[in-house]
Amino acid sequence: MEHPIRVLVAKPGLDGHDRGAKVIARTLRDAGMEVIYTGLRQTPEMIASAALQEDVQVIGLSILSGAHNAIVPRVMELLHEKEMDDIIVIVGGIIPDEDAVQLKKQGVAAVFQPGASLEEIVTFIRASVKQAA
Repeated sequence: MEHPIRVLVAKPGLDGHDRGAKVIARTLRDAGMEVIYTGLRQTPEMIASAALQEDVQVIGLSILSGAHNAIVPRVMELLHEKEMDDIIVIVGGIIPDEDAVQLKKQGVAAVFQPGASLEEIVTFIRASVKQAA
C-alpha cells in the first residue's frame, strides 16, 4: 500500500485571510493526501520546523499580503540549511507574473495565481511527488 502524500499548508506573515488555504487543504485531503494546516501568522522558521517535524513532501504557502518576496526566500533558505531541499514548495495567492518568475528561480516548484483550478493543483502535486520519488 502506498503512503499518502504529506502536505503542509501554511499562511505566513500577517495576512489573516485563510479561506483559500482552507479550501486548498480540504481539496488535498479529499484527494487522499495527508494535510497539516499550520494556521495563521506563521513565521518562516515555524514553517520549516513544522515541515521537518511532520516529514512532509510538499509545502504550500498561501500569501495574499504581498510579502512573498520576503517570506518565500527565507523559507527556501531555511529548508536548504536544514538539508530539506527535497521538499516541493508551491506558492499560491496574489503573486504578480514577474515575481512568480523570480520565486521559481529561487526553487519554488510552482506558483498558483488567482483562477488556478483545484484540479490543476492536485495534479501538479501528484506529478511532482511521483517525479521526485
